[in-house]
Amino acid sequence: MSQLVEYVHGCNKRRKRSSPEQRVFRFKSFCEPGYPAEFDGPFWKNVKALLEFGHMERNLRSNGMLSWSFQLEVHRHRPDHRLFLFVIEEPIEASLYRYCRHCRYIGWGQHMICNMKYHFVVPSKETAAMAPTCLSCQGSNNYCCDGTILATRRSTSSLVELEGHALHGVFHCNGFGHLLCVNGFEMGSDLSGHQIMDFWDRICTGLRARKVSLADISQKKKSMDLRLLHGLTDGGPWFARWDYRFGRGSFGVTELMYQKSIQALQNIPICLLLHHFSPSDNYLQVIFSRYQALCDYALITLSDLFRFMLELRSRLPKEAGHTDLFNPGILLETSCRWSPKRVEMATRVIVEALKRAEPKWVSRQEVRDAARAYIGDTGLLDFVLKSLGNHVVGKYLVRRSLNPVTKVLEYCLEDVSISHDHGLMVREPKSNMMVVTRVQLANDILYLYKATFRERKSGPTSGLGSTISIASRVVLDSKHLVKEFDCSEGLPPRGNLVVGDQLVDVLCTLQLKNKQAMLPYESLKVKASMTIEELKREVEKLFKDMYWGLQGLVIQSIVNLNVKDTDFVRGVIEEGQGVVLEGGISRDSIRYGNENKNGDVLLMQGWNVSEIGECHNQGHGCIDCACGAKEDDGERMVACDICEVWQHTRCVRIPNNEEVPQIFVCERCEQDIISPSLIM
Repeated sequence: MSQLVEYVHGCNKRRKRSSPEQRVFRFKSFCEPGYPAEFDGPFWKNVKALLEFGHMERNLRSNGMLSWSFQLEVHRHRPDHRLFLFVIEEPIEASLYRYCRHCRYIGWGQHMICNMKYHFVVPSKETAAMAPTCLSCQGSNNYCCDGTILATRRSTSSLVELEGHALHGVFHCNGFGHLLCVNGFEMGSDLSGHQIMDFWDRICTGLRARKVSLADISQKKKSMDLRLLHGLTDGGPWFARWDYRFGRGSFGVTELMYQKSIQALQNIPICLLLHHFSPSDNYLQVIFSRYQALCDYALITLSDLFRFMLELRSRLPKEAGHTDLFNPGILLETSCRWSPKRVEMATRVIVEALKRAEPKWVSRQEVRDAARAYIGDTGLLDFVLKSLGNHVVGKYLVRRSLNPVTKVLEYCLEDVSISHDHGLMVREPKSNMMVVTRVQLANDILYLYKATFRERKSGPTSGLGSTISIASRVVLDSKHLVKEFDCSEGLPPRGNLVVGDQLVDVLCTLQLKNKQAMLPYESLKVKASMTIEELKREVEKLFKDMYWGLQGLVIQSIVNLNVKDTDFVRGVIEEGQGVVLEGGISRDSIRYGNENKNGDVLLMQGWNVSEIGECHNQGHGCIDCACGAKEDDGERMVACDICEVWQHTRCVRIPNNEEVPQIFVCERCEQDIISPSLIM
């Protein structure tokens, strides 16, 4: 983000503040324990503690949202290299969208709507330029420091509505959050994706977030889907490095389906892949031979090959045009007890034997028997057969593959003289020494990817092609990830309450009619001398401040404890004990017209909880798709104009590049219409 840093730093020189100069924080340790503060409470309390260290941004205050900024020093030896983190407080009254679609997509629709959200934003230069006002000046005399008229800026979107930030995450005040945007080097940032994710992870851990979701919609790289590449090489998404796991699949995909698909792709034998595709694509064998020669262990599966190629790419220097890479285990001059001349002679004998059998595959034993007529040293033959497999000799490639039926090694020859156009080179002075350039490696990775995952116009085929097609589709449909944080990590250990304690840490929640906990447990520190009645009033206040639909909450009883209102907390509630409370909504605060004629309190059993939860349908009525989806997963849908049931457009064969039709009738309703007409 060098451009943004220069932009912001230039504005800093003209910055006018009525308050003391803003403090500069270390980027690499921001939100670590004790920096800038000890965060030892629940999330809502910790975020308020953090904002006390921020600078209130008057020029970003809009629509009832308050903003704070934190100036972060990325490099200690480059004081000019700084960036800004903005924290925007979004009250429910100022929110353009009351219901959180990200909660629905990840499966948190049962969560209640919170009174407050907190956006954490590191702008890019592009989003900084599009902000309602300059992010680094007061904009006096109706002009920002960059010359923009304030009235023009204020007509644009607010910072939380803009897309393309280097980082954008949002938390509900109950500690559940969503990572919305990460953009590293390739999107023009001066921070890598790893640096941004490490920074975000420190924020989540430090503030004691509960769970954070994200939608992995990684951009394709040279037409390669990164989710498939990381699934092949790492066994999971790129975000798994920070412990983000499968959260929820689209199109009815389950976690088991996802895991089985990853395993299926990773474990595809290369020999089977070559048998399947090589008849129409000889260059795949050339690619495999090239990198098997450079690798000092056997490349058996598709995962092995992709992983080695990507690791090799990380070792290649970016400056040099090419690098000499070789497998030291097959350098005959140093590791072979036979002279190069004898090895060369044995190699020619084996190649000639294979030429006579061309083009069929020959078992290892048959090749060995044919060569023994000329070479009596069986040890030499065994060495050459082991070293020669999948290597180039002259204009021929000696292909070696394990027969999937007989489980016997087989050899054959292939003329690869045309492959020199692809850059395949064998240096004669050093046996099996290969020259690989960074560009060539990138092209080979792309070629292998396209050959493996290419779309076939005739649709999924049987066998290996069908397996790859189905498994890759499942992986791509598993983009909603989630990470659960340990909120108790780093806190003092809890134990039984003793007389001298002043405060008790109580975990409290509300309960529905079906006796299931309705809300996440909230931590509340209360005086040990407090009565149960006073505790209920404190819990009321906590949930009223946190949840939009509980403004009229009245706690009536504690379900899981046999206590009286006059009892003291000390003696009946242990430190860290969970307390389940039951309550209702006072009649005067009913929002939805569900009056209770039997009293002034409307119990939760008769109260429409779904109206104040994130699961509100937002225009989607009944969802019942052929893929098995019953809830909104964020994918494009269409509703039948007769039964009004929603289905995915993909599942009803409406291409993504086509508009949703104005009139749509689902297959079931269409059959119901056709059937009576046939009877008549």
